[in-house]
Amino acid sequence: MKKSLLTPLFILCLQLIAQAQQVEMATDLRSSGKIYIVVAVLCVLFIGLAIYLFTIDKKVSKIEKGIQQK
Repeated sequence: MKKSLLTPLFILCLQLIAQAQQVEMATDLRSSGKIYIVVAVLCVLFIGLAIYLFTIDKKVSKIEKGIQQK
């Protein structure tokens, strides 16, 4: 019971601490407009990773089907 009550309280405290701090780098990136480049690069990386994992899954599924047929 104590654990279930402490977890939301701990998360709330972390959020309050995180909101109180301002990261200078993020502020500078936002003010210069470079934050969009950072977001674009992260999106490209995540999309590339997703495509890579999807192709690996297809290859593994194909190999599994070949093993099951034998």
